[in-house]
Amino acid sequence: MRVGVLFGGRSGEHQVSLHSARAVMHALQQAGHEVVPIGITSEGRWLVGGDPLHALSSGEHTSERAVAMLPQPGAYGLVAVQPTNGEAPPIEDLAGQAGLAGVDVLFPVLHGTYGEDGTVQGLFELAAVPYAGAGVLGSALGMDKVVQKTLWRGMGLPVADYLSVTRRDLERSPQVVMDLIEQSLGYPCFTKPANLGSSVGVSKASNRTELDQGLKVAAQYDAKLIVERGVDARELEVGVLGNEEPTASVVGEILPGAEFYDYRAKYIDNGSQAIIPADVPAHISDEVRRLAVAAFKAVTASGLARVDFFLERGTERLYVNEINTMPGFTEISMYPKLWEASGVPFPELVTRIAELALERYQERSRNRTTYAVEE
Repeated sequence: MRVGVLFGGRSGEHQVSLHSARAVMHALQQAGHEVVPIGITSEGRWLVGGDPLHALSSGEHTSERAVAMLPQPGAYGLVAVQPTNGEAPPIEDLAGQAGLAGVDVLFPVLHGTYGEDGTVQGLFELAAVPYAGAGVLGSALGMDKVVQKTLWRGMGLPVADYLSVTRRDLERSPQVVMDLIEQSLGYPCFTKPANLGSSVGVSKASNRTELDQGLKVAAQYDAKLIVERGVDARELEVGVLGNEEPTASVVGEILPGAEFYDYRAKYIDNGSQAIIPADVPAHISDEVRRLAVAAFKAVTASGLARVDFFLERGTERLYVNEINTMPGFTEISMYPKLWEASGVPFPELVTRIAELALERYQERSRNRTTYAVEE
C-alpha cells in the first residue's frame, strides 16, 4: 500500500506526534509499504517532499513543499498551494509527482486537538479518502473527557466521580468553583483540560492552593476542564483493534516513575515501568478486556484505541478512566507493546490498522448520498 502518514499538527501534543510518526513510518516500511510523510507545522501548514519529519523536528526546511487537501472527492490527493515561477501550477500537473499523488490510505498519527478530535477526520470525509482510526463522531467523543464519561456512565460503565468546569466560570467565580469541587470531590483530585491527551495540562491537587494552580494550568489548554476524584488505584491499560467486531489485547499495568503518570513520566524520564501482562487475577483481566470493548463501541470508535482503567486498591473496583483513539506509537508507548505481547508485532499491527481503514471506507462507500422520489 501507499500510505500517507500525517504528523505534527496544531496541538500541545505536537512533539509526541513526531516521535509516534517516526516509529509508525519505520514499521510500515518494514512491512513493505510505501510511505508518504506529510508534516503539519504547529501553525497548521502541510508539508510534503524533502524530509517533513526533520523539518518539523529541527525547524530547518529544505525542499519541502506546502500542500493542501481539497475538501472534495477526486483522484488528485494533495495539491500544491504555493506558486511555481510566479504562477500556481494546474492541479492536473501535480497528480503524478512524488509525494503529491494520491495515496491508498491516510494514517493520521496526530494526537490531541486538530488531529484526534474529529476536525481533520471531517476533511478526510469530504475528500472521500480512506483513513485510519475513528471517524468524526468517534474521534470527537474520544477526545472530550466530559462527554465520554457522561456517555459511559449513562450506559452503565463504571466511572469515577468527576465535575465539568468552564474556563469562563473559573475566571468569573474561582472561589465558588473551588468550593463546589471541594464539596463534591474532596482531595486529592486531578485537574485536566477536557480535550487533550498525553497528560498535558494535568495536575494533582491535595489542597486549595494546588487546586487553584492546577485549574489555571488546565485552563491554558481548553475552555472546558474536567476535575476528577483521586482514586488510590493501580493503572491498567488495554489495546483495542477492529471495526464492528473489535478485540482487546492482553492487559498491561503502568508503574509511574512519578507521583502520577504525567507528561514527564510518559515521555521524558525513565522511571516508569510497563508490566505486560499485568499481574492481576484472570477474572479482573477478563473484565477489563470486556469493558474496553464496551467503551470502544460506546463512543463509536473504529480501527484502534487504547482504553485506560483504574483498579482501586482495597476494593478491586474497576473504573474506566479514558479512551485514546490515536494512542502513542513511540518506542516506549503501551499500545504497540500490548499487541506485541498479544502476538501482533509492530509491522503487522500498522498493516492491520491500514487494512481496517480500507475496510471501513469500503463499508461507508455503500451508503447512498443522493435521493430521488420515485414517481
